[in-house]
Amino acid sequence: MNKADQDYAQPLGLDVGTSRIVAARFIDKKYQYESQLNAFITLPYSALAESMLRRDNVFHEVRHGEIVVAGDDAAKFAEVFHVETRRPMANGVLNPREPHSLPVVRSIVAKLIGTGASAKQKVFFSVPAPVEGSDNSIAYHQAAVGQILTDLGYVATPITEGLAVVFGELAETNFSGIGISCGSGLCNVCLAVLSVPVISFSVSKAGDFIDNQAALVTGDLAIRMRLEKEKSFHLNGFTGDRVHDALNVYYQEVLVNLVQTLRRQISSAERRPSFDQAIPLVLSGGTAVPQGFLDQFTKVLRSHELPVRLSEVRLSPDPLNSTARGALMAALC
Repeated sequence: MNKADQDYAQPLGLDVGTSRIVAARFIDKKYQYESQLNAFITLPYSALAESMLRRDNVFHEVRHGEIVVAGDDAAKFAEVFHVETRRPMANGVLNPREPHSLPVVRSIVAKLIGTGASAKQKVFFSVPAPVEGSDNSIAYHQAAVGQILTDLGYVATPITEGLAVVFGELAETNFSGIGISCGSGLCNVCLAVLSVPVISFSVSKAGDFIDNQAALVTGDLAIRMRLEKEKSFHLNGFTGDRVHDALNVYYQEVLVNLVQTLRRQISSAERRPSFDQAIPLVLSGGTAVPQGFLDQFTKVLRSHELPVRLSEVRLSPDPLNSTARGALMAALC
């Protein structure tokens, strides 16, 4: 086996997110990432359309008399036709109302990581923590994604998304602290001590909530709200711009809900650890990317004091890849 083959036989980390699926590898002593939008659109089948998509190397499959365009290419077609992309996942798990959910996730995962290079190649994949007071089909989602990876020839192990952030960001504190992944479907939280999760939970108000609510009050598409967030949005209060102000309002609602739930979960925990020293809190995920997010989170945190001392509150230097990197680090341990 040559060096390139050995590199691709190393363990993998996989962030199976509501918005994007990200694969992480460690090659030539560097972390490398590949990602695809976790979305699709369908087009009526015709041989001509299918041949043109194949010619242009568009990521697609023909299924049940339809052409299913998935991944990053789905967003391009959605813009052209001014339609919303369809989502195989909702609220952090496979979407029960979407018949294409499992096949689309399978296709995107296979595109990103292919088949296992060896019989024992490991992949750690992210799963959400339970939502307070809700059973959102995590067990089925975890089993279904695990089976996809097994069918591709991998030895698959789930890791909660918040714990993956702890692995990816808190090595300097011996994997002790609070990791928060602010994603599209959920915000996932984990308080860990020496890599052992003590408190893990998720909250349902996250990026999709912001997009959908802002779209309702502006009369625009949710996908355009998401694009606005990614391109130029700054979380800095009201400016008079209708879209900006709507996003700002619902960002504030998400932040307050997240911090209040974090405080309540730690306060009510039966096994709350006693820390001799203050612990770090690190934020990651696509919803945490806009400028001003860390400042606003810190401001809300000051008004809802946590029952643990914090040494620092910071944003991951690579928030979009933090979960995948942490899953990979767990797989390498």
